[in-house]
Amino acid sequence: MGAANRPLIEVRNLKKYFEVQKNFFGRSGTLLKAVDDVSFAIQRGETFGLVGESGCGKTTIGRTLLKLYEPTAGDILYDGQSISKLNHKEMLPYRKKMQMIFQDPFASLDPRMTVAEIVGDPLAVHNICQGKDRIDRVKELIELVGLKADHLGRYPHEFSGGQRQRIGIARALAVEPEFIVCDEPISALDVSIQAQVVNMLEELQERFGLTYLFVSHDLSMVRHISHKVGVMYLGSLVEYADVHELYTNMQHPYTQALLSAVPIADPDTAEQSKRIHLQGDVPSPLNPPSGCAFRTRCPHAMGRCAEEKPGLRDIGGGHVVACHLIE
Repeated sequence: MGAANRPLIEVRNLKKYFEVQKNFFGRSGTLLKAVDDVSFAIQRGETFGLVGESGCGKTTIGRTLLKLYEPTAGDILYDGQSISKLNHKEMLPYRKKMQMIFQDPFASLDPRMTVAEIVGDPLAVHNICQGKDRIDRVKELIELVGLKADHLGRYPHEFSGGQRQRIGIARALAVEPEFIVCDEPISALDVSIQAQVVNMLEELQERFGLTYLFVSHDLSMVRHISHKVGVMYLGSLVEYADVHELYTNMQHPYTQALLSAVPIADPDTAEQSKRIHLQGDVPSPLNPPSGCAFRTRCPHAMGRCAEEKPGLRDIGGGHVVACHLIE
Protein backbone atom coordinates (compact mmCIF):
# COMPACT_ATOMS: atom_id res chain seq x y z
CA MET A 1 0.00 0.00 0.00
CA GLY A 2 1.42 3.40 -1.01
CA ALA A 3 2.14 6.00 1.64
CA ALA A 4 -0.51 8.31 0.17
CA ASN A 5 -3.26 5.70 0.65
CA ARG A 6 -1.97 4.24 3.90
CA PRO A 7 -4.18 4.75 6.98
CA LEU A 8 -2.67 6.86 9.75
CA ILE A 9 -4.09 4.45 12.34
CA GLU A 10 -4.74 0.77 11.70
CA VAL A 11 -6.03 -1.67 14.30
CA ARG A 12 -5.78 -5.39 13.59
CA ASN A 13 -7.55 -7.98 15.76
CA LEU A 14 -7.00 -5.90 18.89
CA LYS A 15 -7.72 -7.52 22.24
CA LYS A 16 -7.53 -6.04 25.72
CA TYR A 17 -8.37 -8.31 28.64
CA PHE A 18 -8.26 -7.35 32.31
CA GLU A 19 -7.66 -9.88 35.06
CA VAL A 20 -10.27 -9.13 37.70
CA GLN A 21 -9.45 -11.78 40.28
CA LYS A 22 -7.02 -14.52 41.15
CA ASN A 23 -7.66 -17.84 42.80
CA PHE A 24 -6.38 -18.88 46.21
CA PHE A 25 -3.00 -19.93 44.80
CA GLY A 26 -2.42 -16.61 43.02
CA ARG A 27 -3.05 -17.98 39.57
CA SER A 28 -4.98 -16.15 36.90
CA GLY A 29 -8.68 -15.99 37.56
CA THR A 30 -11.56 -14.41 35.64
CA LEU A 31 -10.78 -12.32 32.59
CA LEU A 32 -12.85 -9.31 31.56
CA LYS A 33 -12.75 -9.06 27.78
CA ALA A 34 -13.05 -5.28 27.43
CA VAL A 35 -11.96 -5.33 23.77
CA ASP A 36 -12.24 -8.58 21.86
CA ASP A 37 -10.84 -8.91 18.32
CA VAL A 38 -11.50 -5.40 16.97
CA SER A 39 -10.20 -4.20 13.59
CA PHE A 40 -10.58 -0.85 11.80
CA ALA A 41 -8.56 1.89 10.11
CA ILE A 42 -8.56 5.69 10.25
CA GLN A 43 -7.34 7.71 7.29
CA ARG A 44 -5.23 10.84 7.80
CA GLY A 45 -7.41 13.91 8.42
CA GLU A 46 -10.48 11.78 9.12
CA THR A 47 -12.72 11.50 12.20
CA PHE A 48 -13.73 7.97 13.17
CA GLY A 49 -16.68 8.00 15.56
CA LEU A 50 -17.05 5.12 18.01
CA VAL A 51 -20.46 4.62 19.64
CA GLY A 52 -22.18 2.11 21.88
CA GLU A 53 -23.66 1.66 25.34
CA SER A 54 -21.63 2.36 28.48
CA GLY A 55 -19.16 -0.43 29.19
CA CYS A 56 -18.91 -1.64 25.58
CA GLY A 57 -15.14 -0.95 25.40
CA LYS A 58 -15.03 2.39 23.54
CA THR A 59 -12.75 4.16 26.00
CA THR A 60 -10.56 1.08 26.42
CA ILE A 61 -9.87 1.08 22.67
CA GLY A 62 -8.81 4.72 22.80
CA ARG A 63 -6.50 4.18 25.75
CA THR A 64 -5.02 1.04 24.21
CA LEU A 65 -4.30 2.84 20.93
CA LEU A 66 -2.19 5.33 22.89
CA LYS A 67 -0.51 2.52 24.85
CA LEU A 68 -1.94 3.81 28.13
CA TYR A 69 -3.07 0.18 28.34
CA GLU A 70 -0.86 -2.54 26.92
CA PRO A 71 -2.75 -4.63 24.34
CA THR A 72 -3.35 -8.27 25.22
CA ALA A 73 -3.13 -9.32 21.56
CA GLY A 74 -3.41 -7.90 18.07
CA ASP A 75 -1.53 -5.09 16.40
CA ILE A 76 -1.66 -1.28 16.33
CA LEU A 77 -0.03 0.46 13.38
CA TYR A 78 0.78 4.17 13.25
CA ASP A 79 1.43 5.32 9.69
CA GLY A 80 2.33 1.76 8.75
CA GLN A 81 4.66 1.14 11.72
CA SER A 82 3.67 -1.32 14.43
CA ILE A 83 3.76 0.23 17.91
CA SER A 84 2.19 -2.65 19.85
CA LYS A 85 5.45 -4.05 21.24
CA LEU A 86 7.31 -0.77 21.80
CA ASN A 87 8.60 -0.05 25.31
CA HIS A 88 8.29 3.29 27.12
CA LYS A 89 11.46 4.76 25.61
CA GLU A 90 10.62 3.61 22.09
CA MET A 91 7.13 5.12 22.41
CA LEU A 92 8.39 8.64 23.24
CA PRO A 93 8.51 9.86 19.60
CA TYR A 94 4.92 8.63 19.14
CA ARG A 95 3.75 10.39 22.32
CA LYS A 96 4.25 13.70 20.50
CA LYS A 97 2.18 12.47 17.57
CA MET A 98 -0.66 10.92 19.60
CA GLN A 99 -2.57 12.79 22.32
CA MET A 100 -5.81 12.47 24.26
CA ILE A 101 -8.65 14.74 25.37
CA PHE A 102 -10.17 13.19 28.48
CA GLN A 103 -13.83 12.89 29.42
CA ASP A 104 -13.70 14.66 32.77
CA PRO A 105 -12.25 18.17 32.34
CA PHE A 106 -11.72 18.53 36.10
CA ALA A 107 -10.21 15.19 37.09
CA SER A 108 -7.81 15.29 34.10
CA LEU A 109 -6.23 18.60 35.24
CA ASP A 110 -3.89 18.76 38.23
CA PRO A 111 -5.58 21.12 40.75
CA ARG A 112 -2.17 22.19 42.12
CA MET A 113 -0.92 23.47 38.75
CA THR A 114 -1.71 26.75 37.03
CA VAL A 115 -2.95 26.84 33.45
CA ALA A 116 0.51 27.93 32.32
CA GLU A 117 2.06 24.88 34.00
CA ILE A 118 -0.60 22.45 32.71
CA VAL A 119 -0.31 23.55 29.08
CA GLY A 120 3.45 24.06 29.26
CA ASP A 121 4.22 20.69 30.86
CA PRO A 122 4.18 18.68 27.57
CA LEU A 123 6.61 21.24 26.08
CA ALA A 124 8.99 20.60 28.98
CA VAL A 125 8.59 16.79 28.90
CA HIS A 126 9.48 16.66 25.21
CA ASN A 127 12.06 19.45 25.49
CA ILE A 128 10.38 21.44 22.72
CA CYS A 129 11.02 24.97 23.98
CA GLN A 130 12.24 26.77 27.10
CA GLY A 131 11.97 30.13 28.84
CA LYS A 132 10.26 32.94 26.98
CA ASP A 133 9.63 30.75 23.93
CA ARG A 134 7.62 28.36 26.09
CA ILE A 135 5.59 31.18 27.64
CA ASP A 136 4.84 32.59 24.18
CA ARG A 137 3.82 29.15 22.94
CA VAL A 138 1.48 28.62 25.92
CA LYS A 139 -0.14 32.03 25.34
CA GLU A 140 -0.64 31.15 21.69
CA LEU A 141 -2.28 27.82 22.59
CA ILE A 142 -4.59 29.36 25.19
CA GLU A 143 -5.77 32.01 22.76
CA LEU A 144 -6.19 29.35 20.08
CA VAL A 145 -8.83 27.58 22.19
CA GLY A 146 -10.71 30.77 23.05
CA LEU A 147 -9.22 31.70 26.44
CA LYS A 148 -7.20 34.77 27.40
CA ALA A 149 -3.57 35.24 28.35
CA ASP A 150 -4.54 36.57 31.78
CA HIS A 151 -5.99 33.11 32.56
CA LEU A 152 -2.50 31.58 32.67
CA GLY A 153 -1.93 32.19 36.39
CA ARG A 154 -5.24 30.68 37.48
CA TYR A 155 -6.02 27.16 38.72
CA PRO A 156 -8.54 24.64 37.27
CA HIS A 157 -11.14 25.20 40.01
CA GLU A 158 -11.47 28.83 38.90
CA PHE A 159 -12.93 27.84 35.53
CA SER A 160 -16.22 26.47 34.25
CA GLY A 161 -16.45 22.96 32.80
CA GLY A 162 -16.30 24.23 29.23
CA GLN A 163 -13.26 26.37 29.97
CA ARG A 164 -11.49 23.46 31.68
CA GLN A 165 -12.08 21.30 28.63
CA ARG A 166 -10.55 24.05 26.47
CA ILE A 167 -7.48 23.93 28.71
CA GLY A 168 -7.33 20.15 28.17
CA ILE A 169 -7.55 20.67 24.42
CA ALA A 170 -4.77 23.26 24.53
CA ARG A 171 -2.60 20.78 26.44
CA ALA A 172 -3.27 18.08 23.82
CA LEU A 173 -2.31 20.50 21.02
CA ALA A 174 0.89 21.68 22.72
CA VAL A 175 3.19 19.11 21.08
CA GLU A 176 1.58 19.52 17.63
CA PRO A 177 0.11 15.99 17.40
CA GLU A 178 -1.27 14.33 14.28
CA PHE A 179 -3.77 12.04 16.02
CA ILE A 180 -6.04 12.80 19.00
CA VAL A 181 -8.31 10.43 20.90
CA CYS A 182 -11.37 12.45 22.00
CA ASP A 183 -12.76 10.37 24.86
CA GLU A 184 -16.34 11.63 25.28
CA PRO A 185 -15.00 15.22 25.41
CA ILE A 186 -18.45 16.81 25.70
CA SER A 187 -20.39 14.37 27.91
CA ALA A 188 -19.56 16.25 31.14
CA LEU A 189 -20.47 19.67 29.69
CA ASP A 190 -23.70 21.65 29.56
CA VAL A 191 -25.65 21.21 26.33
CA SER A 192 -25.15 24.89 25.50
CA ILE A 193 -21.37 24.43 25.62
CA GLN A 194 -21.17 21.09 23.78
CA ALA A 195 -21.73 22.56 20.32
CA GLN A 196 -19.04 25.20 20.92
CA VAL A 197 -16.45 22.57 21.83
CA VAL A 198 -17.35 20.33 18.87
CA ASN A 199 -17.21 23.26 16.45
CA MET A 200 -13.80 24.18 17.83
CA LEU A 201 -12.56 20.61 17.34
CA GLU A 202 -13.72 20.75 13.71
CA GLU A 203 -11.98 24.08 13.15
CA LEU A 204 -8.75 22.77 14.67
CA GLN A 205 -8.95 19.64 12.51
CA GLU A 206 -9.28 21.71 9.36
CA ARG A 207 -6.52 24.12 10.38
CA PHE A 208 -3.94 21.55 11.46
CA GLY A 209 -4.98 18.45 9.49
CA LEU A 210 -5.72 16.49 12.66
CA THR A 211 -7.03 12.92 12.76
CA TYR A 212 -9.57 12.05 15.48
CA LEU A 213 -10.96 8.98 17.18
CA PHE A 214 -14.17 10.48 18.61
CA VAL A 215 -15.63 8.30 21.37
CA SER A 216 -19.16 9.21 22.41
CA HIS A 217 -22.64 7.96 23.28
CA ASP A 218 -24.20 11.08 21.72
CA LEU A 219 -25.25 9.68 18.35
CA SER A 220 -26.38 13.04 16.96
CA MET A 221 -23.03 14.67 17.71
CA VAL A 222 -21.14 11.70 16.30
CA ARG A 223 -23.13 12.04 13.08
CA HIS A 224 -22.24 15.74 12.93
CA ILE A 225 -18.48 15.43 13.44
CA SER A 226 -17.54 12.01 12.01
CA HIS A 227 -16.56 10.81 8.55
CA LYS A 228 -16.94 7.14 9.48
CA VAL A 229 -18.71 5.54 12.42
CA GLY A 230 -18.18 2.23 14.22
CA VAL A 231 -20.74 0.61 16.54
CA MET A 232 -19.54 -1.47 19.48
CA TYR A 233 -21.35 -4.02 21.60
CA LEU A 234 -19.80 -5.87 24.54
CA GLY A 235 -16.20 -5.42 23.42
CA SER A 236 -16.71 -6.14 19.71
CA LEU A 237 -17.25 -3.98 16.67
CA VAL A 238 -20.55 -5.05 15.10
CA GLU A 239 -20.81 -2.54 12.24
CA TYR A 240 -18.94 0.37 10.68
CA ALA A 241 -19.34 2.45 7.55
CA ASP A 242 -19.26 5.95 6.10
CA VAL A 243 -21.38 8.17 8.37
CA HIS A 244 -24.13 8.79 5.79
CA GLU A 245 -24.28 5.12 4.82
CA LEU A 246 -24.50 3.95 8.44
CA TYR A 247 -27.21 6.38 9.49
CA THR A 248 -29.39 5.75 6.42
CA ASN A 249 -28.73 2.05 5.81
CA MET A 250 -27.96 0.45 9.18
CA GLN A 251 -27.86 -3.34 8.88
CA HIS A 252 -27.04 -4.80 12.28
CA PRO A 253 -30.05 -5.23 14.61
CA TYR A 254 -28.16 -3.53 17.43
CA THR A 255 -27.32 -0.50 15.25
CA GLN A 256 -30.96 -0.27 14.22
CA ALA A 257 -32.10 -0.29 17.85
CA LEU A 258 -29.43 2.21 18.90
CA LEU A 259 -30.24 4.74 16.18
CA SER A 260 -33.98 4.36 16.65
CA ALA A 261 -33.52 5.85 20.13
CA VAL A 262 -32.08 9.14 18.79
CA PRO A 263 -34.59 11.96 19.46
CA ILE A 264 -36.09 13.57 16.33
CA ALA A 265 -36.89 17.29 16.46
CA ASP A 266 -39.65 17.20 13.83
CA PRO A 267 -42.87 15.97 15.54
CA ASP A 268 -44.35 14.54 12.32
CA THR A 269 -41.20 12.58 11.49
CA ALA A 270 -40.87 11.43 15.10
CA GLU A 271 -44.44 10.13 15.11
CA GLN A 272 -43.83 8.08 11.95
CA SER A 273 -40.53 6.64 13.16
CA LYS A 274 -40.57 3.37 15.06
CA ARG A 275 -38.47 2.94 18.15
CA ILE A 276 -37.01 -0.52 18.70
CA HIS A 277 -37.18 -1.63 22.35
CA LEU A 278 -34.58 -4.25 23.21
CA GLN A 279 -35.50 -6.89 25.76
CA GLY A 280 -33.28 -7.73 28.72
CA ASP A 281 -30.04 -6.19 29.97
CA VAL A 282 -26.55 -6.08 28.52
CA PRO A 283 -24.79 -9.33 29.53
CA SER A 284 -21.79 -9.18 31.84
CA PRO A 285 -18.45 -8.96 29.99
CA LEU A 286 -17.16 -11.41 32.62
CA ASN A 287 -19.53 -14.05 31.30
CA PRO A 288 -20.56 -13.14 27.73
CA PRO A 289 -22.99 -15.34 25.77
CA SER A 290 -21.63 -17.94 23.39
CA GLY A 291 -21.55 -17.12 19.70
CA CYS A 292 -22.94 -13.67 18.97
CA ALA A 293 -22.86 -11.53 22.13
CA PHE A 294 -26.01 -9.68 21.05
CA ARG A 295 -28.13 -12.80 20.56
CA THR A 296 -29.71 -12.67 24.05
CA ARG A 297 -31.37 -9.35 23.15
CA CYS A 298 -31.75 -9.73 19.40
CA PRO A 299 -35.32 -10.17 18.07
CA HIS A 300 -33.94 -12.10 15.06
CA ALA A 301 -31.67 -14.56 16.91
CA MET A 302 -31.51 -18.12 15.56
CA GLY A 303 -29.71 -21.32 16.50
CA ARG A 304 -26.56 -20.48 14.57
CA CYS A 305 -26.13 -17.27 16.61
CA ALA A 306 -25.51 -19.30 19.79
CA GLU A 307 -23.00 -21.60 18.15
CA GLU A 308 -20.85 -19.31 16.03
CA LYS A 309 -19.57 -15.76 16.50
CA PRO A 310 -20.18 -13.80 13.29
CA GLY A 311 -17.14 -12.26 11.62
CA LEU A 312 -17.00 -8.81 10.08
CA ARG A 313 -18.10 -8.88 6.45
CA ASP A 314 -17.88 -6.10 3.85
CA ILE A 315 -21.27 -5.78 2.16
CA GLY A 316 -20.04 -3.16 -0.30
CA GLY A 317 -18.58 0.33 -0.26
CA GLY A 318 -16.65 -0.23 2.95
CA HIS A 319 -19.84 -1.00 4.90
CA VAL A 320 -18.83 -3.78 7.28
CA VAL A 321 -21.26 -5.83 9.41
CA ALA A 322 -20.88 -8.75 11.85
CA CYS A 323 -24.21 -10.58 11.70
CA HIS A 324 -25.40 -14.00 10.49
CA LEU A 325 -28.50 -12.35 8.99
CA ILE A 326 -26.31 -10.56 6.47
CA GLU A 327 -25.22 -12.99 3.81
